[in-house]
Amino acid sequence: METPYHGDAAISQEATCDALTHPPIRQESSPVTIPLSIVVVAHDMGRELPRTLRTLSPDYQRGIDASDYEIVVVDNGSPRPIDESAIAALPGRATLLRVDPAPPSPARSANQGVEMAEGELVGLIVDGARMASPGLLSSALLATRLADRPIIAAPGYHLGSDRHMQAADSGYDQSLEDRLLGDVAWEQDGYKLFEISTLAASSGRGWFGPMGESSALFMRPETWRQLDGLDERFELPGGGLVNHDLYRRACALEGSQLIVLLGEGTFHQFHGGAATSRRLRWEEMHAEYEAIRRQPYRPPANQPLYFGRVSPAAFSHLEQSVQLARKRLRRS
Repeated sequence: METPYHGDAAISQEATCDALTHPPIRQESSPVTIPLSIVVVAHDMGRELPRTLRTLSPDYQRGIDASDYEIVVVDNGSPRPIDESAIAALPGRATLLRVDPAPPSPARSANQGVEMAEGELVGLIVDGARMASPGLLSSALLATRLADRPIIAAPGYHLGSDRHMQAADSGYDQSLEDRLLGDVAWEQDGYKLFEISTLAASSGRGWFGPMGESSALFMRPETWRQLDGLDERFELPGGGLVNHDLYRRACALEGSQLIVLLGEGTFHQFHGGAATSRRLRWEEMHAEYEAIRRQPYRPPANQPLYFGRVSPAAFSHLEQSVQLARKRLRRS
């Protein structure tokens, strides 16, 4: 049986070992249902989170108005709490939720954020170090028209020329990444992030191959409820394969239609993540998955619908993805 949400604890002032020590701080509040909520979970990301939130702001995202969505930021027990004034300064509707004390896994915080979300479509970025492409939110909203039960997924990328698990071996670090971002006009045109990124391992089969997880996953609230959110039995720092597990279970739902957003995605900034800094090896994370699911992890084999526009800045990733797809065809 899956672990249920802990949404009541998320808004309760009654102290328990897993309750919040601070109530949610809402910039704006309205009983009116809004089209979209995007939940972002962060832990100790004072450098990375401001860039992530900048890419989710109404003046950065294209084809969507500030009144069309809310941002729910969940602080997963950061040693230095996220600055409330920074969230209050965001244009549009924003919420800050702090979970403290918090387990090493982001699963509980993510579930509480999703439970708080008021949108007719709810997206989750479980890693607050991920910058978004400019059409991510509007494309996700448009994609809901394509199916009765859409599972909308975005590929993942790592900033730099190497995946971050191997980045340290090539001398890549935060200061080099800061210079890399400083040399490209991403704030004026966020699609330029494609020019300085590589496909993440979970998207390493290319746009037309099965993904191991979605770096930004969008579903309707009733789908989140049916899944009972992320499985909180995944307790490793960073969650291990909890996001992979969520994605696979969502794709397995009867009547679901996987929709992959072409030309959109999120871009991981280099930080001390449990997996990307090699504090945890794949073998450790996979062992936890097998202990919970009693089977090895395999990417879902759903045949997706592909939806979106492709910026010229992403053509190199498109070409690479076509080459990878052709290699798979030759082997089959």
